[in-house]
Amino acid sequence: MSSPLGVLRRLTVDRKPAVAAGERCEMCAETIAAEHQHVVNVEGRQLLCVCRGCYLLFTDQNATLRYRAVPDRYLRFPGFTISHGEWDALEIPVGLAFFFDNSALGRTVAFYPGPMGATESELPLDEWRTVLDRHPEIAVAVPDVEALMIRVPERGTAEAACLLLPIDACYEFVGRMRMLWRGFDGGQDVHRYLDEFFDAVSARARPGGV
Repeated sequence: MSSPLGVLRRLTVDRKPAVAAGERCEMCAETIAAEHQHVVNVEGRQLLCVCRGCYLLFTDQNATLRYRAVPDRYLRFPGFTISHGEWDALEIPVGLAFFFDNSALGRTVAFYPGPMGATESELPLDEWRTVLDRHPEIAVAVPDVEALMIRVPERGTAEAACLLLPIDACYEFVGRMRMLWRGFDGGQDVHRYLDEFFDAVSARARPGGV
């Protein structure tokens, strides 16, 4: 079985860009447009570009299915806070990471962007549970298809933020970061893209936990 890190590498390094207009659904071969939806192969951690009809077959999140539709839900959590100690305890070496529940592994997986794409962190689950216990409102991500993005700017944890977004948006973000990365810390283009991405997602998201 492929690891989450291996899947992210395939998606961000080996996989071709999103299917162009006029190409085919990866399930039924129906023509799909450049803007289309995705499903996740839960066992293989593969992201498939699909038509609307195939997407709708896998929208029941309570069913036991090999594939799951990636929803189009964006949430922000204005009351979220995290201390330096809590962030350091998660053993994330940079100021941003994604967290999602991998049902095949039966645990939460964390990954963060870098020059090689996505790097998986050995997430201390007890420490992650401490964060969730203090902020139960963020524990709403659907396994396999949604992720929590936590950002802790260099300016300090007082400006930390948490967003919920679809897993395909995470893959797109990580791939773009890898393309832009220069030098030790990514360079100006990476920092600019990070700010633009975070602002765009925050503007799109509705308040969660209300």
